[in-house]
This record gives sequence, structure tokens and C-alpha cells, in this order.
Amino acid sequence: MKTISIAVIGLNFGRHIIGELSKRPASDLFRLAAVCDINPERVRAVSSETGVPGFTDIGELLEQCDAPAIGLFTGPVGRAALIRQILEAGRHVITTKPFENDPEAAMAVLDMARERGLAVHMNSPSPSLPPDLAVIRKWQESRNLGRPLACQTSVWVRYREKQDGSWYDDPLLCPVAPVFRLGIYLINDMVRLMGEAGRVSVHASRLFTGRPTDDHALLAISFRNGSLGSVMASFCVEDGDIYQNSMILNFERGTVYRNVGPTRRGSGRGVTELSLVMGTNETGRSIAAEHSCEHGSGAYSWEDFHRAVAEGPGHEDLKPEEIVAGLRIIEAMREASRSGGTSVVKPARSSS
Repeated sequence: MKTISIAVIGLNFGRHIIGELSKRPASDLFRLAAVCDINPERVRAVSSETGVPGFTDIGELLEQCDAPAIGLFTGPVGRAALIRQILEAGRHVITTKPFENDPEAAMAVLDMARERGLAVHMNSPSPSLPPDLAVIRKWQESRNLGRPLACQTSVWVRYREKQDGSWYDDPLLCPVAPVFRLGIYLINDMVRLMGEAGRVSVHASRLFTGRPTDDHALLAISFRNGSLGSVMASFCVEDGDIYQNSMILNFERGTVYRNVGPTRRGSGRGVTELSLVMGTNETGRSIAAEHSCEHGSGAYSWEDFHRAVAEGPGHEDLKPEEIVAGLRIIEAMREASRSGGTSVVKPARSSS
């Protein structure tokens, strides 16, 4: 398979992506062609490490580097405008979560990409249904589970961060910080499973952080179809069981557990473990099915991106509305955090 040139913009988080590009499967599909960042020292350091040209201006990179693929790993604020600039240069884009703070700007640039036949991919939500969610969908159909009714999710890690003047310190740019930074994966999973949300409420606190933003939070979501969801996200817990993106998903006739409980098979970080429990009030419960996936939600699908660049987009099963539906939840979460009440979630396609 022919490797494709890719330039990486934004070298704070982008350094991690460059490391990922040096390993399989990404290294079989892409080769680093250039790097770009507004920090000249960072550019010089990464350019020296990788042996590729470095730039401090996106416009100059797009003029001087003909890589058809661009990895954009700047912060979410104003990212849609940068993606628009890249699309206008005829390049495909892979970026990261959260996609953009402004849902209208996000929808506009996603529509632009579709009109121009260019790909805009991200790790969450991923362009194709992640392996774990695909298994859940399969169980839902083959086991006649009915519709999803409730989804309890959680993710935690121990951080003891200090204020540094970055966007992480701004409650408007980084609202309900643990949910915004970590729980976005869980929000996007719930949108894939249960559709658009109707209302949200927030409970959050600052326990150990040195930042002015929260480090311990709970988001409650009421979906338009009547199902309910929650995200508990925390920077306060240290137990070795980090970044698990745990989920308890109740259907009408069964419950799916993802990375839940102390007695999992313990196959290591990065492996997603699923169990399906079924039964009746009279007969009791049993584990009806189990499955393990090497990659769950949130992984970069380099294979999908390579195919989109090589053949053109159109193979994805992700709609722009699903991307923006998650951003609408974040938008309402920000308002709920400010007001201390419940906030209405706008439809994905809404300008009011």
C-alpha cells in the first residue's frame, strides 16, 4: 500500500501524533512531510528530531508543502477556521477531539468538506463505528435487546495540575473540564447509540487542581428519544484503572457492561472488554456474550483516513449531524455550568 505524505500542525499534542505516525499501523500508511507551530523553538526542536521542514505559518506550509493530508492538532477554539483554510488549499484533514467549540462553525466546515469531496476525520467520533460500538449494535439486533434506555459512563485519572495560562484555565473555553477533556469520548459514544440530546445538567467541583477550572464533575443528559445518560469524569482518582471509558448500557431486554468492575480479565490498557447480561425476573441473570477489542472509541483510524485520502471520502458511516450533536451537548453543558440549572440542547442543525 502506498504511503501518503502528511504534515502535522500544532506540536504540543502533535508530538504525540508524530510518535504514533512512527509506529504501525500508521507508519505503513503515512510518512511525515512537514511540521508547523506558532512556537519557533518548538518547530526547530521537532524539525531537528524528525528531519522534516518546519514552519510557523500555516499559509506558508500549505504553499511550500504538497502533502495531501494535514494533521491539525491545535486547540478547539477557532479550529473550524483553520480547517477551512486547509480545505481551501485542497487538502484532507485529520484532527482531534473536541472538534470545535462553535457548533455552527463546525457544521459549516463539515458541509464545505463534503461539497469539495475532502475528508475531515477525527478520533472521536470516528469516521466508522468503533469496534466496541459495532459489537454492541450487533448484540442489540441479534439478541433482540430492544432500544437503549439508559447509559451510565465514567472515566478517571489522577492529575494535580497547576495554572499555566492555557485554554485549560478558562471555564468558557474548557467548561466542566474533566467532561470536556476526557468525557467527550463518552458523550460521542452516547450520541452514536442514542441520538441527539434534549437537556443537560451539571454538578462539578474543584478538589485538588491548581487551575481555576473543575477537576471532578458529573454531566446528566436527557435524550430526545426519552433515554437517559450520564458522564462522571474526574482528575482526582488514582487506582491504576485510568482512561477506561467505562459504560453500563441498559437496553429493554439486557445490559451491556464495558470495562466495568474489578474482576475484568485484565488484558491491559487499550483493550476494551464487553459483557452482555440477559435474563428475566423469574429465571435470573446470565452472561449471554463476551467480547474483547484491541481498540475502542477514541483511537485514530489511520486506515480510514488513508482510504479517504487515496480514494476520496464516502466510505464513512458518520454524518456531520452526529459530530455536531456532541458539540451541542458541550454547548449546553457550558451554559448549565454557568447558570447552575438545566440547559436545553439545540438540534445539531440549528442557527438559533
